[in-house]
Amino acid sequence: GPARTASPDAGARRIVMAMGRVAHIPYAVGQDEDGVWCAHAYVGRVGCNGNGDTREEALADLRDAVVMVLEDDGAPEEFAIMVDVA
Repeated sequence: GPARTASPDAGARRIVMAMGRVAHIPYAVGQDEDGVWCAHAYVGRVGCNGNGDTREEALADLRDAVVMVLEDDGAPEEFAIMVDVA
């Protein structure tokens, strides 16, 4: 179908992933003109999308897409440095 555009929520939102470690990934979520919820995030240079009838469904779909990218491509360089701050 045609590409859908979403109006992002104000401010940065984050997805928390648990894959032996946590990655905080900024995302945007909003409703399109047909009432479908759409969520979008970048994992490195790869765009990930999720859709659903509710905001929560769109975010769950987006999480699945992000996990798939991380499993297929590994974590991008941006996620490679882990720093513990006291």
